[in-house]
Amino acid sequence: MALWQGRSKRKPTGGRYRPLRKKRRREVSREQQFAFLGTPRVKLYRTKGGNRKVRVLKAEYANVLDPRSSATKKVKIVTVKENTSNPHYVTRNIMTRGAVVQTEIGLAKITSRPGQDGVINAVLVTAERAPAK
Repeated sequence: MALWQGRSKRKPTGGRYRPLRKKRRREVSREQQFAFLGTPRVKLYRTKGGNRKVRVLKAEYANVLDPRSSATKKVKIVTVKENTSNPHYVTRNIMTRGAVVQTEIGLAKITSRPGQDGVINAVLVTAERAPAK
């Protein structure tokens, strides 16, 4: 099923909008693909204007910034600890922006958008901000 990103047929009050025109190709979006933990895989998409978007399908490493030393390291991701967008993503090891992942150097929060940036960037979380179990 195609996902449509055009205007709704209904008003906020529940009333109906009269259609101004038919649907356009530019209003059709792509199906959601998740960024999983595993051997690295990316997918390229052509966007409007001939540009490209890189979508992470699987990733093993993240660029983690340590705010204390202002140093960035490429660190292996162990598992996903918390995901605010959907709690079921934790058991499936799906990474989105805002997810907290366990890395080799500690907990890190993902700041990039793996579905649009093609890379996983994260910031090291301090010990007192660890997620509740």
